[in-house]
Amino acid sequence: MKKLKKTLGIIAAVLAACITSTLFAGCDGSKGKMRDMTTMELVQDMGLGINLGNTFECCGGWISDASVTNYETAWGSPIITEEMIQGYAASGFGVLRIPVSWSNMMTGDYDIEPSYLARVHQVVDWALDSGMYVILNIHWDGGWWEKFAGKNKDECMYKYERIWTQLTEEFKNYSDKLMFESLNEEGCWDELWNRYGGTDGKAEAFGLLNEINQHFVDLVRSSGGNNKKRHLLIAGYATDIALTCDEFYKMPDDPAGRCAVSVHYYTPSTFAILERDASWGKCRSEWGTDADFEELTKNMDMMKEHFIDKGIPVIVGEYGCPVKNKEPESVRRYLTSVCEAAYSRGMCPVLWDVTDAFYKRNEAKFIDSELLDGLMAVKGTERE
Repeated sequence: MKKLKKTLGIIAAVLAACITSTLFAGCDGSKGKMRDMTTMELVQDMGLGINLGNTFECCGGWISDASVTNYETAWGSPIITEEMIQGYAASGFGVLRIPVSWSNMMTGDYDIEPSYLARVHQVVDWALDSGMYVILNIHWDGGWWEKFAGKNKDECMYKYERIWTQLTEEFKNYSDKLMFESLNEEGCWDELWNRYGGTDGKAEAFGLLNEINQHFVDLVRSSGGNNKKRHLLIAGYATDIALTCDEFYKMPDDPAGRCAVSVHYYTPSTFAILERDASWGKCRSEWGTDADFEELTKNMDMMKEHFIDKGIPVIVGEYGCPVKNKEPESVRRYLTSVCEAAYSRGMCPVLWDVTDAFYKRNEAKFIDSELLDGLMAVKGTERE
Protein backbone atom coordinates (compact mmCIF):
# COMPACT_ATOMS: atom_id res chain seq x y z
CA MET A 1 0.00 0.00 0.00
CA LYS A 2 2.83 2.40 0.88
CA LYS A 3 4.52 1.61 -2.42
CA LEU A 4 1.26 2.25 -4.30
CA LYS A 5 0.75 5.56 -2.52
CA LYS A 6 4.30 6.55 -3.33
CA THR A 7 3.78 5.66 -6.99
CA LEU A 8 0.53 7.60 -7.15
CA GLY A 9 2.25 10.54 -5.50
CA ILE A 10 4.98 10.53 -8.11
CA ILE A 11 2.39 10.38 -10.91
CA ALA A 12 0.48 13.29 -9.39
CA ALA A 13 3.65 15.33 -9.09
CA VAL A 14 4.56 14.69 -12.70
CA LEU A 15 1.09 15.69 -13.88
CA ALA A 16 1.24 18.87 -11.82
CA ALA A 17 4.62 19.74 -13.25
CA CYS A 18 3.30 19.06 -16.73
CA ILE A 19 0.65 21.70 -16.22
CA THR A 20 2.73 24.35 -14.50
CA SER A 21 6.28 23.98 -15.76
CA THR A 22 8.01 24.78 -19.02
CA LEU A 23 9.96 21.52 -18.74
CA PHE A 24 7.22 19.54 -20.47
CA ALA A 25 6.68 20.72 -24.03
CA GLY A 26 4.16 18.01 -24.83
CA CYS A 27 1.54 19.15 -22.31
CA ASP A 28 -1.64 20.86 -23.41
CA GLY A 29 -2.50 24.31 -22.14
CA SER A 30 -1.50 27.86 -22.92
CA LYS A 31 2.20 27.22 -22.44
CA GLY A 32 2.78 24.64 -25.15
CA LYS A 33 0.77 25.26 -28.30
CA MET A 34 2.08 26.85 -31.49
CA ARG A 35 -0.89 27.47 -33.74
CA ASP A 36 -0.92 27.63 -37.51
CA MET A 37 -1.30 31.42 -37.59
CA THR A 38 0.60 34.06 -39.50
CA THR A 39 2.11 36.85 -37.45
CA MET A 40 -0.36 39.26 -39.06
CA GLU A 41 -3.24 37.09 -37.84
CA LEU A 42 -1.71 36.80 -34.38
CA VAL A 43 -1.13 40.55 -34.01
CA GLN A 44 -4.69 41.28 -35.04
CA ASP A 45 -5.94 38.64 -32.62
CA MET A 46 -4.23 40.53 -29.78
CA GLY A 47 -6.78 43.32 -30.01
CA LEU A 48 -5.68 46.13 -27.69
CA GLY A 49 -2.77 46.03 -25.28
CA ILE A 50 -1.43 47.71 -22.17
CA ASN A 51 2.03 48.04 -20.60
CA LEU A 52 3.04 47.03 -17.09
CA GLY A 53 5.11 50.20 -16.99
CA ASN A 54 7.53 51.51 -14.35
CA THR A 55 7.71 48.13 -12.67
CA PHE A 56 10.32 45.58 -13.73
CA GLU A 57 12.23 48.15 -15.80
CA CYS A 58 12.83 50.38 -12.75
CA CYS A 59 16.51 51.05 -12.32
CA GLY A 60 18.85 53.45 -10.53
CA GLY A 61 22.00 53.36 -8.47
CA TRP A 62 20.07 54.38 -5.36
CA ILE A 63 17.97 51.19 -5.41
CA SER A 64 19.18 48.44 -3.10
CA ASP A 65 19.71 45.16 -4.95
CA ALA A 66 19.01 43.17 -1.81
CA SER A 67 15.67 41.97 -3.15
CA VAL A 68 13.55 41.82 -6.29
CA THR A 69 10.84 43.79 -4.49
CA ASN A 70 13.13 46.80 -4.13
CA TYR A 71 13.28 47.17 -7.89
CA GLU A 72 9.65 46.24 -8.52
CA THR A 73 8.40 48.98 -6.21
CA ALA A 74 11.16 51.59 -6.69
CA TRP A 75 9.17 53.88 -8.98
CA GLY A 76 5.92 53.73 -7.05
CA SER A 77 4.31 50.44 -8.04
CA PRO A 78 2.82 48.20 -5.38
CA ILE A 79 3.90 44.58 -5.46
CA ILE A 80 2.20 43.06 -8.49
CA THR A 81 -0.48 40.49 -7.72
CA GLU A 82 -2.36 38.01 -9.85
CA GLU A 83 -5.54 39.98 -9.18
CA MET A 84 -3.98 43.07 -10.75
CA ILE A 85 -3.05 41.11 -13.86
CA GLN A 86 -6.50 39.55 -14.09
CA GLY A 87 -7.94 43.07 -13.88
CA TYR A 88 -6.17 44.03 -17.09
CA ALA A 89 -7.76 41.09 -18.87
CA ALA A 90 -11.16 41.82 -17.32
CA SER A 91 -10.89 45.40 -18.60
CA GLY A 92 -10.69 44.03 -22.14
CA PHE A 93 -6.98 44.15 -22.94
CA GLY A 94 -5.68 41.25 -24.99
CA VAL A 95 -1.94 41.67 -24.57
CA LEU A 96 0.31 42.72 -21.69
CA ARG A 97 3.72 44.15 -22.55
CA ILE A 98 6.20 43.55 -19.73
CA PRO A 99 9.24 45.84 -19.88
CA VAL A 100 12.25 44.50 -17.97
CA SER A 101 15.70 45.86 -17.12
CA TRP A 102 17.55 42.57 -16.80
CA SER A 103 20.80 44.20 -15.67
CA ASN A 104 19.23 45.08 -12.32
CA MET A 105 20.17 41.77 -10.78
CA MET A 106 23.04 40.01 -12.50
CA THR A 107 26.03 38.02 -11.34
CA GLY A 108 29.14 36.56 -12.91
CA ASP A 109 28.92 36.06 -16.63
CA TYR A 110 25.84 38.29 -17.08
CA ASP A 111 23.82 35.65 -15.27
CA ILE A 112 20.35 36.91 -14.39
CA GLU A 113 19.69 36.45 -10.67
CA PRO A 114 17.36 33.41 -10.44
CA SER A 115 14.96 35.17 -8.07
CA TYR A 116 14.59 38.08 -10.50
CA LEU A 117 13.93 35.82 -13.46
CA ALA A 118 11.53 33.72 -11.39
CA ARG A 119 9.52 36.80 -10.41
CA VAL A 120 9.16 38.01 -14.00
CA HIS A 121 8.33 34.45 -14.99
CA GLN A 122 5.54 34.38 -12.40
CA VAL A 123 3.93 37.53 -13.79
CA VAL A 124 4.24 36.19 -17.35
CA ASP A 125 2.37 33.08 -16.21
CA TRP A 126 -0.34 35.12 -14.53
CA ALA A 127 -0.92 37.09 -17.73
CA LEU A 128 -1.04 33.98 -19.89
CA ASP A 129 -3.33 32.23 -17.44
CA SER A 130 -5.69 35.22 -17.64
CA GLY A 131 -5.99 34.66 -21.39
CA MET A 132 -3.78 37.53 -22.51
CA TYR A 133 -0.83 37.51 -24.86
CA VAL A 134 2.51 38.65 -23.42
CA ILE A 135 5.29 40.71 -24.99
CA LEU A 136 8.58 40.33 -23.09
CA ASN A 137 11.54 42.56 -23.86
CA ILE A 138 14.84 44.13 -22.85
CA HIS A 139 13.81 47.63 -21.82
CA TRP A 140 15.96 50.66 -20.96
CA ASP A 141 18.68 48.82 -19.13
CA GLY A 142 21.06 51.16 -17.34
CA GLY A 143 22.61 52.79 -20.39
CA TRP A 144 24.88 50.04 -21.68
CA TRP A 145 23.16 50.17 -25.07
CA GLU A 146 25.01 53.39 -25.89
CA LYS A 147 28.29 51.48 -25.81
CA PHE A 148 27.30 49.45 -28.87
CA ALA A 149 28.46 52.44 -30.92
CA GLY A 150 32.00 52.43 -29.52
CA LYS A 151 34.89 50.11 -28.86
CA ASN A 152 32.78 48.02 -26.47
CA LYS A 153 30.50 46.71 -29.20
CA ASP A 154 31.68 43.11 -28.88
CA GLU A 155 31.15 43.09 -25.12
CA CYS A 156 27.70 44.64 -25.53
CA MET A 157 26.77 42.04 -28.12
CA TYR A 158 27.97 39.31 -25.78
CA LYS A 159 25.82 40.68 -22.95
CA TYR A 160 22.87 40.85 -25.32
CA GLU A 161 23.47 37.22 -26.30
CA ARG A 162 23.71 36.13 -22.68
CA ILE A 163 20.39 37.77 -21.78
CA TRP A 164 18.49 36.27 -24.68
CA THR A 165 20.17 32.88 -24.28
CA GLN A 166 18.76 32.71 -20.75
CA LEU A 167 15.32 34.01 -21.71
CA THR A 168 14.92 31.72 -24.70
CA GLU A 169 15.88 28.74 -22.56
CA GLU A 170 13.50 29.77 -19.77
CA PHE A 171 10.50 30.09 -22.08
CA LYS A 172 11.39 27.86 -25.02
CA ASN A 173 8.39 25.57 -24.58
CA TYR A 174 5.84 28.34 -24.12
CA SER A 175 3.06 28.80 -26.63
CA ASP A 176 2.75 31.42 -29.33
CA LYS A 177 0.90 33.64 -26.87
CA LEU A 178 4.34 34.71 -25.64
CA MET A 179 6.22 37.07 -27.97
CA PHE A 180 9.82 38.24 -27.57
CA GLU A 181 10.76 41.85 -28.43
CA SER A 182 14.34 42.52 -29.52
CA LEU A 183 14.79 45.78 -27.57
CA ASN A 184 12.99 48.95 -26.56
CA GLU A 185 13.68 52.51 -27.77
CA GLU A 186 17.46 52.35 -27.45
CA GLY A 187 18.11 51.26 -31.04
CA CYS A 188 19.66 54.59 -32.02
CA TRP A 189 23.08 56.14 -31.53
CA ASP A 190 23.58 59.90 -31.74
CA GLU A 191 27.31 59.26 -31.45
CA LEU A 192 27.12 57.67 -34.90
CA TRP A 193 24.43 59.79 -36.50
CA ASN A 194 22.57 62.97 -35.56
CA ARG A 195 19.23 62.92 -37.35
CA TYR A 196 19.20 66.72 -37.36
CA GLY A 197 22.72 67.13 -38.68
CA GLY A 198 22.93 65.58 -42.14
CA THR A 199 23.55 62.05 -43.31
CA ASP A 200 27.09 61.39 -42.07
CA GLY A 201 27.05 58.15 -40.12
CA LYS A 202 23.43 57.35 -40.95
CA ALA A 203 24.16 54.12 -42.78
CA GLU A 204 26.41 52.97 -39.95
CA ALA A 205 23.82 53.74 -37.26
CA PHE A 206 21.00 51.96 -39.07
CA GLY A 207 23.35 49.13 -39.97
CA LEU A 208 24.13 48.57 -36.30
CA LEU A 209 20.47 48.26 -35.37
CA ASN A 210 19.82 45.99 -38.34
CA GLU A 211 22.72 43.80 -37.21
CA ILE A 212 21.41 43.53 -33.64
CA ASN A 213 17.90 42.70 -34.82
CA GLN A 214 19.21 40.03 -37.19
CA HIS A 215 21.32 38.55 -34.41
CA PHE A 216 18.23 38.48 -32.20
CA VAL A 217 16.27 36.48 -34.77
CA ASP A 218 19.14 34.08 -35.39
CA LEU A 219 19.64 33.52 -31.67
CA VAL A 220 15.97 32.83 -30.97
CA ARG A 221 15.56 30.51 -33.93
CA SER A 222 18.58 28.43 -32.92
CA SER A 223 17.52 28.10 -29.28
CA GLY A 224 15.23 25.11 -29.68
CA GLY A 225 11.74 24.22 -28.55
CA ASN A 226 8.92 26.45 -29.73
CA ASN A 227 11.36 29.28 -30.35
CA LYS A 228 11.90 27.94 -33.85
CA LYS A 229 8.44 29.27 -34.68
CA ARG A 230 7.91 31.93 -32.03
CA HIS A 231 6.48 35.23 -33.25
CA LEU A 232 9.01 38.02 -32.73
CA LEU A 233 8.76 41.78 -32.40
CA ILE A 234 11.52 43.77 -34.08
CA ALA A 235 12.34 47.25 -32.80
CA GLY A 236 12.27 50.09 -35.30
CA TYR A 237 15.01 52.73 -35.35
CA ALA A 238 14.45 54.58 -32.06
CA THR A 239 10.94 53.10 -32.47
CA ASP A 240 10.27 56.33 -34.39
CA ILE A 241 7.77 56.10 -37.23
CA ALA A 242 9.59 58.27 -39.77
CA LEU A 243 12.96 56.66 -39.06
CA THR A 244 11.56 53.14 -39.08
CA CYS A 245 10.01 53.88 -42.48
CA ASP A 246 13.42 55.05 -43.74
CA GLU A 247 15.03 53.07 -46.54
CA PHE A 248 18.05 52.34 -44.34
CA TYR A 249 15.93 50.33 -41.90
CA LYS A 250 15.71 46.64 -42.79
CA MET A 251 13.62 43.90 -41.30
CA PRO A 252 15.76 40.85 -40.48
CA ASP A 253 15.73 37.70 -42.53
CA ASP A 254 13.67 35.10 -40.71
CA PRO A 255 13.39 31.49 -41.91
CA ALA A 256 10.11 31.17 -40.01
CA GLY A 257 8.67 34.35 -41.53
CA ARG A 258 7.20 35.37 -38.16
CA CYS A 259 8.31 38.92 -37.40
CA ALA A 260 6.40 42.12 -36.67
CA VAL A 261 7.83 45.63 -36.37
CA SER A 262 7.52 47.85 -33.29
CA VAL A 263 7.15 51.62 -33.16
CA HIS A 264 6.05 54.00 -30.39
CA TYR A 265 3.73 56.99 -30.65
CA TYR A 266 4.14 60.08 -28.48
CA THR A 267 3.29 62.74 -31.05
CA PRO A 268 3.11 65.67 -30.58
CA SER A 269 5.62 65.41 -27.76
CA THR A 270 4.51 68.74 -26.28
CA PHE A 271 1.20 67.05 -25.44
CA ALA A 272 2.13 63.38 -25.17
CA ILE A 273 5.31 63.80 -23.09
CA LEU A 274 5.50 67.21 -21.41
CA GLU A 275 3.71 67.88 -18.13
CA ARG A 276 5.23 71.36 -17.91
CA ASP A 277 7.16 73.74 -20.14
CA ALA A 278 10.68 72.69 -21.06
CA SER A 279 13.62 74.32 -22.82
CA TRP A 280 12.67 72.53 -26.03
CA GLY A 281 8.92 73.05 -25.99
CA LYS A 282 5.84 74.53 -24.37
CA CYS A 283 3.53 72.05 -22.67
CA ARG A 284 0.17 71.60 -24.36
CA SER A 285 -2.83 70.81 -22.21
CA GLU A 286 -5.23 70.22 -25.10
CA TRP A 287 -5.23 68.08 -28.24
CA GLY A 288 -7.70 67.70 -31.08
CA THR A 289 -7.26 70.38 -33.74
CA ASP A 290 -7.60 69.62 -37.43
CA ALA A 291 -3.81 69.79 -37.68
CA ASP A 292 -3.50 67.27 -34.84
CA PHE A 293 -5.73 64.77 -36.60
CA GLU A 294 -3.94 65.33 -39.92
CA GLU A 295 -0.60 64.60 -38.26
CA LEU A 296 -1.94 61.41 -36.70
CA THR A 297 -3.43 60.25 -40.00
CA LYS A 298 -0.19 60.96 -41.86
CA ASN A 299 1.90 58.94 -39.42
CA MET A 300 -0.41 55.95 -39.27
CA ASP A 301 -0.82 55.92 -43.04
CA MET A 302 2.97 55.91 -43.32
CA MET A 303 3.19 52.75 -41.21
CA LYS A 304 0.40 51.10 -43.12
CA GLU A 305 1.97 51.82 -46.52
CA HIS A 306 5.50 50.82 -45.52
CA PHE A 307 4.63 47.70 -43.54
CA ILE A 308 1.00 46.52 -43.32
CA ASP A 309 0.39 46.83 -47.07
CA LYS A 310 3.59 44.82 -47.65
CA GLY A 311 2.50 42.02 -45.33
CA ILE A 312 4.62 43.09 -42.34
CA PRO A 313 2.60 43.27 -39.09
CA VAL A 314 2.90 46.30 -36.82
CA ILE A 315 2.61 46.68 -33.05
CA VAL A 316 2.55 50.18 -31.59
CA GLY A 317 4.34 48.99 -28.47
CA GLU A 318 3.76 52.25 -26.61
CA TYR A 319 1.40 55.19 -26.99
CA GLY A 320 0.15 57.47 -24.28
CA CYS A 321 0.27 60.84 -22.55
CA PRO A 322 0.44 62.24 -19.03
CA VAL A 323 -2.73 63.11 -17.17
CA LYS A 324 -1.17 65.85 -15.05
CA ASN A 325 -1.80 69.36 -16.42
CA LYS A 326 -3.95 67.96 -19.22
CA GLU A 327 -7.58 68.58 -20.06
CA PRO A 328 -9.33 65.25 -19.28
CA GLU A 329 -11.37 65.32 -22.46
CA SER A 330 -8.23 65.93 -24.53
CA VAL A 331 -6.57 62.93 -22.87
CA ARG A 332 -9.56 60.75 -23.80
CA ARG A 333 -9.68 62.19 -27.32
CA TYR A 334 -5.97 61.68 -27.90
CA LEU A 335 -5.75 58.14 -26.57
CA THR A 336 -8.87 56.86 -28.29
CA SER A 337 -7.89 58.57 -31.55
CA VAL A 338 -4.39 57.06 -31.59
CA CYS A 339 -5.83 53.69 -30.63
CA GLU A 340 -8.45 53.80 -33.39
CA ALA A 341 -6.00 55.07 -36.02
CA ALA A 342 -3.65 52.16 -35.36
CA TYR A 343 -6.27 49.45 -34.87
CA SER A 344 -8.31 50.35 -37.95
CA ARG A 345 -5.16 49.97 -40.07
CA GLY A 346 -4.50 46.47 -38.76
CA MET A 347 -1.99 47.33 -36.04
CA CYS A 348 -2.06 46.43 -32.35
CA PRO A 349 -1.91 49.54 -30.11
CA VAL A 350 -0.43 49.00 -26.63
CA LEU A 351 -1.19 51.75 -24.11
CA TRP A 352 1.70 52.96 -21.96
CA ASP A 353 0.48 52.82 -18.37
CA VAL A 354 2.21 53.31 -15.04
CA THR A 355 0.93 52.98 -11.50
CA ASP A 356 -2.39 54.78 -11.07
CA ALA A 357 -2.16 56.70 -14.33
CA PHE A 358 -5.02 54.93 -16.10
CA TYR A 359 -5.33 51.73 -14.09
CA LYS A 360 -5.49 51.64 -10.28
CA ARG A 361 -3.36 48.66 -9.41
CA ASN A 362 -4.38 48.24 -5.77
CA GLU A 363 -8.03 48.11 -6.81
CA ALA A 364 -7.38 46.18 -10.03
CA LYS A 365 -9.61 48.41 -12.12
CA PHE A 366 -9.44 51.14 -14.73
CA ILE A 367 -9.71 54.64 -13.23
CA ASP A 368 -11.60 56.46 -16.02
CA SER A 369 -14.51 54.28 -17.14
CA GLU A 370 -15.34 56.71 -19.93
CA LEU A 371 -11.82 56.38 -21.33
CA LEU A 372 -11.93 52.59 -21.03
CA ASP A 373 -15.30 52.47 -22.82
CA GLY A 374 -13.84 54.62 -25.59
CA LEU A 375 -10.81 52.38 -26.01
CA MET A 376 -12.82 49.17 -25.99
CA ALA A 377 -15.26 50.62 -28.51
CA VAL A 378 -12.33 50.75 -30.94
CA LYS A 379 -12.44 46.95 -31.17
CA GLY A 380 -15.72 47.35 -33.01
CA THR A 381 -14.02 49.48 -35.66
CA GLU A 382 -13.90 48.00 -39.14
CA ARG A 383 -10.33 47.37 -40.27
CA GLU A 384 -9.07 48.54 -43.62
